[in-house]
Amino acid sequence: MNPTPRSTAIDVLLIEDNADDATLTVRALEKAKIRNRVHVVTDGQEALDFLHRCGPHRDAPTPDLILLDLGLPRVDGRAVLEEVKGDEQLHRIPLVVVTGSQADEDVLASYRLHANAYVTKPIDPMQFLRAVNAIEQFWLEIVRLP
Repeated sequence: MNPTPRSTAIDVLLIEDNADDATLTVRALEKAKIRNRVHVVTDGQEALDFLHRCGPHRDAPTPDLILLDLGLPRVDGRAVLEEVKGDEQLHRIPLVVVTGSQADEDVLASYRLHANAYVTKPIDPMQFLRAVNAIEQFWLEIVRLP
């Protein structure tokens, strides 16, 4: 069964401090058949400002999907995850942890904090693109978002 492409644009919030990983992710999302608007923030505090529409992000949209790295400057990704999933207005947004950590404690902590999925970044750029495409296909084409 082929999913039906969405007719409306999807807002994706990418929270990633590694410029190369952010560029690869944005490129993969832009190549999709889905109309995506990708918003990139590079640290945890900026992510919280975006999500709570503070400062320069007063007009930020509520994202339909959040892709979150755990190792972020200023506010750690784990704290961002806890804030999002503990917030009445934000907790329904699907949040996928996309990180380089393969540590069992990070996986367990992420799911304990109610991450919707945990994906370990492949080192190889082609594998990384395939991983992003798989995330996108599942969360933006197959799953019905709230």
